[in-house]
Amino acid sequence: MQNTQKPERTVYSVSELNKTISGLLQSQFPLMWIEGEISNLAEPASGHIYFSLKDAKAQVRCAMFKGRKQLLRFKPANGQQILIRAKVGLYEARGEFQLIAEHMEEAGDGKLRREFEELKARLADEGLFDEALKQPIPELPRCIAVITSGTGAAIRDVLSVLKRRFPSIPVQIYPVAVQGENAAPEISKALYRASKSKSCDVILLVRGGGSLEDLWAFNEEQVARAIVLCDVPVISGVGHEVDVTIADFTADQRAATPSAAAELVSPNQQTYLHKLQAFQRQLIQQMQNRFSRLNEQSQWLQNRLKIQHPSSQLMQQSQQLDDLTNSLQTTFENILSEKKHQLKYSIQSLLNNRPDQFIDYQKVQLEDLNSRLVYISQLNIENKQQQLANLSRTMQAVSPLNTLARGYSITRDANGETVSHAKHLRKGDIITSEFKQGKVTSRVE
Repeated sequence: MQNTQKPERTVYSVSELNKTISGLLQSQFPLMWIEGEISNLAEPASGHIYFSLKDAKAQVRCAMFKGRKQLLRFKPANGQQILIRAKVGLYEARGEFQLIAEHMEEAGDGKLRREFEELKARLADEGLFDEALKQPIPELPRCIAVITSGTGAAIRDVLSVLKRRFPSIPVQIYPVAVQGENAAPEISKALYRASKSKSCDVILLVRGGGSLEDLWAFNEEQVARAIVLCDVPVISGVGHEVDVTIADFTADQRAATPSAAAELVSPNQQTYLHKLQAFQRQLIQQMQNRFSRLNEQSQWLQNRLKIQHPSSQLMQQSQQLDDLTNSLQTTFENILSEKKHQLKYSIQSLLNNRPDQFIDYQKVQLEDLNSRLVYISQLNIENKQQQLANLSRTMQAVSPLNTLARGYSITRDANGETVSHAKHLRKGDIITSEFKQGKVTSRVE
């Protein structure tokens, strides 16, 4: 026979449906970044803001609550391109799909700034900014490599400073693109070539000022890693003093501008000339003093040679040598005797602490402990057996079976309850009397 019973239907109310869908959306979608244009912006008295985020093909309703809005660094406006970090949700009262914005920033530079901070945090966690990785900058380089645009103002500023401060230091220029898609690969390759050539002992990585987007090649991860892997110390001088790039953190030293980088790596020629002249004067003075002392010593030796014949000096030196030889032999014999005594003491100490003697002693201790353990265990078992026998006799003494054996009986009512008094019984009640052997059922008359 076919079962025609219909399956039970699950019926949701509208509020239950919206609540369930809202929970599913929140659990399935984590915080995410969305970019779009603001429209339909509303700012009620509550302090919250409501707006639509749209692109050329679609739009979505968004809300940002007062606490998050107060953290904004700009004033949102209709038509503004923004980037938000938001949770996906559902406004249950109207069943409307919406985004709850946790963070908002302007697109463009704001997006680049976010990528900058994310890369900076990740590389910092990897340890690429650690001071332990920084290489010392040479005080007087034998050759300076400059990686920059071959036609920009930065190379002219650097060469001008180097020519003014120390023109005798050779300079090798590695021309690269410092802006655009090819900039980062070219800079990385130039760092690799300059590192492997070993012809220069310091590298200047420089570029003139510009916007964050113009300087972005120096915020690329491949440039940061190329700087860290470079065997030659790198000084970064990118942009103006307020500009900070990822290259500044990974470089061995940062300079505020290209000119400052050139100042940092090149010593002042006049300072070195003054030092050299001072060293020259000191050397001449020391040589004159040395010649004067040697002349005085020569005169003194000549006078002594006249007074005392060399043979007498040799005899005295020979006698002193004999005395020193005897003293050395005595000292050596004393040291040898002391070392022999120490060796004898060490051998005796080693014999007294032989492992086999220690093991034999431990065996005796183990056997003694084992014997004591066996004795204590047997004694404990006997005590427990005695306690068990005493408990058994006590139970037997109070056992109801012994009472029955002496001629007594136990009477129970129809419910199996023990009857302890005649007043508990009524006429017609059925009772059971239990003897040592057998039972009798009676009725009360």
